[in-house]
Amino acid sequence: MKKIKNIFLFILPLFFVGCVDDLDTQITDPDVILADQVYQTKADYLSGLAKVYAAFATTGQAGPAGQGDISDIDEGASAYLRGYWQLQELPTDEAVIAWNDGNLPRLNFQQWSSSNEFINAFYNRVFFSVAAANEFIRESAPEKVSERGITGADAEEIATFRLEARFLRALVYMHGIDLFGDLGFVTDEDPVGIFFPEQVAKAEIFTFIESELLEIEQGMLSPMSIHGRADKGAVWMTLAKLYLNAEIYTGENRYSDAITQLNNVFNAGYSLDSDYDELFMTDNFNSNEIIFPIVFDGVETQTFGGTTYLAHAAVGGSMDAAEYGIDFGWGGNRTTSALVDLFEFSDDDFNSPDDRANFYTDGQSKEINQVIDQFTDGFAIEKFVNISSTGEPGSNVTFVDTDFPLFRLADAYLMYAESVLRGGSGGSSSQALTYINLLRERAYGDTSGNISAGDLTLDFVLDERARELYWEGHRRTDLIRYGYYTDSNFTWPWKGGIQDGVSTQSFYDLYPIPSAQLLANPNLTQNPGY
Repeated sequence: MKKIKNIFLFILPLFFVGCVDDLDTQITDPDVILADQVYQTKADYLSGLAKVYAAFATTGQAGPAGQGDISDIDEGASAYLRGYWQLQELPTDEAVIAWNDGNLPRLNFQQWSSSNEFINAFYNRVFFSVAAANEFIRESAPEKVSERGITGADAEEIATFRLEARFLRALVYMHGIDLFGDLGFVTDEDPVGIFFPEQVAKAEIFTFIESELLEIEQGMLSPMSIHGRADKGAVWMTLAKLYLNAEIYTGENRYSDAITQLNNVFNAGYSLDSDYDELFMTDNFNSNEIIFPIVFDGVETQTFGGTTYLAHAAVGGSMDAAEYGIDFGWGGNRTTSALVDLFEFSDDDFNSPDDRANFYTDGQSKEINQVIDQFTDGFAIEKFVNISSTGEPGSNVTFVDTDFPLFRLADAYLMYAESVLRGGSGGSSSQALTYINLLRERAYGDTSGNISAGDLTLDFVLDERARELYWEGHRRTDLIRYGYYTDSNFTWPWKGGIQDGVSTQSFYDLYPIPSAQLLANPNLTQNPGY
């Protein structure tokens, strides 16, 4: 099974408790399907699991628009990946957006408030996903499976489904503490119904995430078993991410633990793809490098979020939409000169020996001048496309087939190098150098871009992460880990709302708890500074 398709969308009451705008929302429709009707066979459980996965990709109960999961915002803008990407990329040197939708431009400048509707939408999306996972975990408990007459191999497979749902919940909570810090915390052990979750410190949620991942690891699918399904590799990468950022989340250095998990990844059979560009094409499901994707399909998972958003919003100006496999460009996202300046160029036309420098420059200025909402100010980026590696367009020119690589081996190589340089044990600087040069040999096509041991510094790794991973949703977290996100000594165009860039206040390292959530739940306390 290459992709999770034919997603069975059903409604369960808990999905709407504490995860949309109003914590008092209830389902009173007598036609709502109840859990005992939904879960009767292993196939039903697979469909239920697909809904938990789909919370990362789709936006509602009726396809690309209509019956959205999250209220009070355009449905496409409520998508998990679209929201996560915007919160991770737009406030950094890697991306700006031209659109003037509501408070969206504030993300470009690190000038948001607790009433920002895009922050609120993603906060709601986090808890929608948690609720979906919690409900599946409850309904797939061994005693419930047995009560429904499911036994033997089918019951064993459902037990694996349950582990996957626990993984997805842990992943969402990791994103939650990274973006918002302390959170209202709900698990499958909490009562079904309306209640006010207690706010739990991010360090405590860190411990929960860690314990969940360590507990489920052995029962997960083997690496690269089924494309689109979480497996041991996804668990190891999530643990490595958790440990790499542990000093931010808990104040404790866990770089040695990160290296342990990364070594598990390296021994699992993944390998770098030979062509960087193919990682972001419609047939990237064939990749041996992608460890865990968010799966998209132009027919089965239609959405105005996800890679549909990433492909369309990156096309504008003089760009020909058909060359990217889409019907038209949305003229939104492009990059700042700070990212461009990280690459080596061989001439004044911005041709680079580094194959990762996928900049579209025709009619585009390198600098973003007085008007940030002009798409042609700033180089466009040709990364996520709706074209296959053989040049064929996707199955739908509006909705994109390309999967989003949430975790891939190149990131693991870079995490390893950083962890070694930060003093983690269990690795070596020589191996770190080897991994970095493998990335650069792919980028340059030969060894001409290789570096020596003396060049391998923490700042070099940060720059290399930008060159390798730009627009993949890592930059904000990386800059915070390095202490550069709000720092006065590390600026970029339009940081702080000034063309040349200025420092911002450190409380912007965390997003605010949305004001609507504070009103709905008296147990929540706002993050400092807001």
